[in-house]
Amino acid sequence: MPGQNPMPEKTPHLRHRKFNTRDTYPEQDLDNDLCQVVVARGTLVFVRGQVGQELEGGADIKEAGAAAQAEQAMRNLEQLLREAGSDLRHICRVQIYITERADRDAVYRVVGKWLKGVHPVSTGLIVRGLARPEWLMEIEATAVIPESENAT
Repeated sequence: MPGQNPMPEKTPHLRHRKFNTRDTYPEQDLDNDLCQVVVARGTLVFVRGQVGQELEGGADIKEAGAAAQAEQAMRNLEQLLREAGSDLRHICRVQIYITERADRDAVYRVVGKWLKGVHPVSTGLIVRGLARPEWLMEIEATAVIPESENAT
């Protein structure tokens, strides 16, 4: 099921100083598994920033709001990683760009649901705008194809 990516007991990546945002930021209604450092071995996979736009045909999604756009962006991210030979479990870093601070919690909740148990490093930025004015957020990721799964 999309967004419900159970982590195996051991991963090929060292995720150092894991934490959850509900403990670090108790005043915010967030539940994101993050860490301070990821050490990964394998082939790097860089995923272009994803927005609320369908991969096939490039149509913007019809649902309004940053959370709906984040859901589409995460679906895209999952599909692109799978096509590249990786998956959400192997995300090491995410960068989240949001145009309105008020949308931060909604977007982070969506990302947190999809990346539960992954513990990537994460940077969030509030920006003045994205490539199109209707885009409220963008999610960029770096993942790895672990050496143990790398066929090349």
